[in-house]
Amino acid sequence: MAEEKREFNPIDEETVSEDQAEEIIKEDDENAAEEAGEEEIKEETDEEASGNTEEDEQKEPEKKGFFKKKKDKKDEKIEELTDMVKRQMAEFDNYRKRTEKEKSSMYEIGAREVIEKILPIVDNFERGLAAVPEEEKDSPFVEGMNKVYRQLLSSFEGMGVKTIESVGQEFNPDYHNAVMHVEDEEAGENTVVEEFQKGYTYKDTVIRHSMVKVAN
Repeated sequence: MAEEKREFNPIDEETVSEDQAEEIIKEDDENAAEEAGEEEIKEETDEEASGNTEEDEQKEPEKKGFFKKKKDKKDEKIEELTDMVKRQMAEFDNYRKRTEKEKSSMYEIGAREVIEKILPIVDNFERGLAAVPEEEKDSPFVEGMNKVYRQLLSSFEGMGVKTIESVGQEFNPDYHNAVMHVEDEEAGENTVVEEFQKGYTYKDTVIRHSMVKVAN
């Protein structure tokens, strides 16, 4: 509370009595004390307000940080479990593919072994039929032999077994096994002119090479 300052001139100081001067000084002291008290209360109120604001600001980040930490742990656990599931699914898929490949390979190996054992029987059928005289080819016995032979070849085709073409073809070491060489200008160089034993493939894999004669 501001008080109007009194201005005294020399004439006032002479006319004012001693009692009046004391009263004026006393009033000024009271007013000054009152102003000082109001300022002190105002400062304390401001300090308390600022202190509360700082405490609230400190508490708020702590709360946010606490909840954020819990959320991060949960997300990390979810990511860890998701990654684990993906790895297990990939491992299972690889295992399934590997098992199917092994089963297919085992089947092919077993089929090859069976075919290799049947091939000599087919060879004997061919030799026997080739040795039959011309006048006996129409006999029931020979016709029965021919039917069995054709049935074997039909079963081979159903399994994926095929004969290797040799005579008149260019010599190929991947399919042919040259056991003889002959000079033959008419046949052409490096050409198969005769086949001694048939070769066979199973699903594009050679089971037995053809034994052939090659012209130089």
